[in-house]
Amino acid sequence: MAAPSHTAAPAEEKNLEMRVIRVGTRKSQLARIQTDSVVAMLKTLNPGLQFEIIAMSTTGDKILDTALSKIGEKSLFTKELEHALERNEVDLVVHSLKDLPTVLPPGFTIGAVCKRENPYDAVVFHPKFVGKTLETLPEKSVVGTSSLRRAAQLQRKFPHLQFKSIRGNLNTRLQKLDELQEFSAIILAAAGLQRMGWQNRVGQILHPEDCMYAVGQGALGVEVRAKDQDMLDLVGMLHDPETLLCCIAERAFLRHLEGGCSVPVAVHTAIKDGQLYLTGGVWSLDGSESMQETMQATIAVPAQHEDGPEDDPQLVGITAQNIPRVAQLAAENLGTSLANLLLNKGAKSILDVARQLNDAH
Repeated sequence: MAAPSHTAAPAEEKNLEMRVIRVGTRKSQLARIQTDSVVAMLKTLNPGLQFEIIAMSTTGDKILDTALSKIGEKSLFTKELEHALERNEVDLVVHSLKDLPTVLPPGFTIGAVCKRENPYDAVVFHPKFVGKTLETLPEKSVVGTSSLRRAAQLQRKFPHLQFKSIRGNLNTRLQKLDELQEFSAIILAAAGLQRMGWQNRVGQILHPEDCMYAVGQGALGVEVRAKDQDMLDLVGMLHDPETLLCCIAERAFLRHLEGGCSVPVAVHTAIKDGQLYLTGGVWSLDGSESMQETMQATIAVPAQHEDGPEDDPQLVGITAQNIPRVAQLAAENLGTSLANLLLNKGAKSILDVARQLNDAH
């Protein structure tokens, strides 16, 4: 009698092949591109599976006349998608990781953190200022950004400029820049422009010495139901170990500071020679006060799919059963330790004042 074949699909894979996997996303063009890229990766790894993409509008997509920091809702771009996940209308949801709060509602987890694209911010100039930089823009030029983090850092660095809120998806913001004479330039995430194929509009990349980036910026997160082991197994293959560890450290830093959209908090991470370096900073709303520090932790970057799944709970909302727990805990501890260092040096008063001022305006 022939030996049993070891190439048969595991039971859960067969279960998945008998159904269509429904993927939730926001309706914007960028969100659809990001979701398509995740589905394409999953199809490459699982050619037998069928996927259906379900697009929906979120609160953040609907309220376009108010600065994000004023709406006072932590899950602006995620709540409606999570409701669909909770009601079993979708099986997984693709997000920009920076949109996901550091504490997720009970019952949800980030089952994959995909490889990060360029995490930096980019400057797109009005056609009449192409060839300029922020430094060489005329005095009192107005620069559009929806982010307190960018405005605080750039006001400090470029005091001759004025910063004004600009809302809408990428297409809308570029249209406002080009068609209204209101803005000389706008600041956007470089990763979004790359994914849209608009690299030719990038006039300047802002490196950390000019503007540190948002927690999780440039990475995609795949959210699933925390107890849906089939989906955790499926999407867990997409974890990028370096990105995962950087983002655990960043999210732990932000969570411990109790930061969010309403305060200027920024980070920069790098992994080199088995060390994870995390720089984190906080700013007053006008950028006049700031505090930043760097810490490092030893972190051997693990090979993916190491043996021994863990059934420990998630860290900062992330479940990564195929990445060694010890590396994840070291990253989380680094983020918390850096936040404590800043808090002990007085960061809390900067953040409290920023929150109060933001709420008052």
